[in-house]
Amino acid sequence: MAALSLRARIVAVATATALLAAVAVVYTVGAARHAEPADATSAFGLDHGLLYFRSTGAGSGRVARLSAHPAATGRASSRTAGHRTTGGPACERFYAAAGTGLCLQRRPGIPPRSYAVVLDRRLREKRRIALTGIPNRARVSASGRMLSWTMFATGDSYATSAFSTRTSILDTRTGYLIKNMEEIPLTLDGRRYHSPDVNYWGVTFARDDNRFYATVSTKGKTYLVEGDMRKWAARTLRENVECPSLSPDNTRLAFKKRVREGADKPWRLYVLDLRTLRERPLAETRSVDDQAAWLDDHTLAYALPGRGGRPSDIWTVPDGGTSRSSGAESGGGGGTPTLRVPDASSPSLVP
Repeated sequence: MAALSLRARIVAVATATALLAAVAVVYTVGAARHAEPADATSAFGLDHGLLYFRSTGAGSGRVARLSAHPAATGRASSRTAGHRTTGGPACERFYAAAGTGLCLQRRPGIPPRSYAVVLDRRLREKRRIALTGIPNRARVSASGRMLSWTMFATGDSYATSAFSTRTSILDTRTGYLIKNMEEIPLTLDGRRYHSPDVNYWGVTFARDDNRFYATVSTKGKTYLVEGDMRKWAARTLRENVECPSLSPDNTRLAFKKRVREGADKPWRLYVLDLRTLRERPLAETRSVDDQAAWLDDHTLAYALPGRGGRPSDIWTVPDGGTSRSSGAESGGGGGTPTLRVPDASSPSLVP
C-alpha cells in the first residue's frame, strides 16, 4: 500500500511537472510571437504621400496610415482625415522616411524588454536591437539612412528632474551603432564640458546625414546642441530648447520651450530660425510634451492627450509664417491648431 502511495505521488509530481513545462512552452512561444512586429500585408507599406502613425484606438498600438493626405497641404481637419488603414507592426514609438521605418517596442516580462526594430519599405523587420528602459523618442533622417531613438532609463517624464535618458544613433548604411551618445565631446559656452549628469534626447538629422541637432541637459538646464557625425563633436547653440525637429528645408527648428516651472503645463511649441537664431511661439498654446514632426515646410504635427478618455490625438498647426518676432509668451504664430487624427500618436508623413 505504501509502495502504491509512493508510486501515485511520483506519477502526480511527474504529471504536474509535465503540465507546467507545457504551459511554460506555450507562454514562451506566445511571448516570442508577440515580440515580433507583425508582418505587413503586401498592401501595407511605406508609400509616398501618406501619413503614418501609431493607432491608439482600433488596432491599438499598431502602425496605421491615412489613405488621403490633406495634412500635406496644411489644410487638414478631422472631417477630411481620410480612411484609416491598420495592419502595421505594434510599436510604442514609430517614425518613417524614405523607405525606412523605426519601431520601438516594449514587451512585458521580468524585467520588461525593449527593442529598436528597423523596418524596410514593406515594414518587414531588417534588424532588431535589444534596449533597456522605456521607449520615448524615435527619428529617421530624410534619406532613411540615419536612425536615432531615446529611452528613459529612470523616470517617465521630462517635466521632473528625476529622469535619465539613453540616446542611440544607428547608421543603416554602415551598420555602425552608437549605443549611448553621452560620450560625444561637448562644447558648452565655448569650453569643453564634462559632467556626470549629462543627458541627451530628441535627435533630428539634416539632409546631409552628418549634421544633427539634439537636446542636452545638465545642472538643471537644457540646451540645443548642433552635432557633427564625422567629427563626432557637439556644441551648444542656445538654452531652453527641448525635442528639436528640423524642417524639411533645413532652415528652421521646431521645439518645445519651458515657459513655466513645475509639472503643470510647462511647455509651449516654438520655431527657431537657424539663420537669425530668432524664435517665435506657435498658435498652439496647450502644453505639448512631444517631438513635433514636420508634415511639410509649413505644417507641424504632434500628439496631445485625447479628449473623452482617448489616450492621445494628433494635432497640426502652421509654423507661423515668416514672422521675425522675438517670441513673447503672450504672442503666437498665425493659424489655428487642428485635430488631424483622433486616437493616434507618433505622426510621420512619407514625402
